[in-house]
Amino acid sequence: MSLFKKVILVPVIAGTLFSCSEQKSNPADRYFESGNYQQAVESYTANLKNRPADVNTVYNRGRAYQEMGNLQEAQADFETALNLDPTNFQVLLSLATIQLEQKSYASALLYATKAEEIPGAPAMASFLKARALHQLGMPEDALKAYGNAIQIDKEFGQAYYNRGLLKVALERTKQACEDFKLASALEYPGASEAFQKYCK
Repeated sequence: MSLFKKVILVPVIAGTLFSCSEQKSNPADRYFESGNYQQAVESYTANLKNRPADVNTVYNRGRAYQEMGNLQEAQADFETALNLDPTNFQVLLSLATIQLEQKSYASALLYATKAEEIPGAPAMASFLKARALHQLGMPEDALKAYGNAIQIDKEFGQAYYNRGLLKVALERTKQACEDFKLASALEYPGASEAFQKYCK
């Protein structure tokens, strides 16, 4: 079972919810984009005094907190944003990511599943669901979720790679090699090494 506990997770929610026009006019967003997260938090907080129910600002402040490693503050902002906009899959994905980072896998599964059920949700929703299922020791369900992610996005290198690792753990090496080969073709980091390790 210990093989199911291997965590391969890279930052997945790289953006914020602001539009291009807002990005140009909002100093908080410029601070965020330049990596000055503390100043971004302060600027978003000042903006919220005038518009406390602005979901974009709440979410973006949460992203700044997340980049700073302040996960509790980030989660609080994401939960507030979710209350303001319950069908925003980007907020749900951020909550799922936070839960995975904190090893709260059941909560991560809940948020990722909710995101996956929203029409138009990206492949990342199924991928995060797979990660949570993988960590919860439900490998067959995880394989299915990885497959769903790949079906939505055929060029999702990390999904092929992680599915390959899970197949190795399940002693399905031949199938894993196909995934590693595809992930390698998509230039996902570590895929070529995994292919060399398990498939040569």
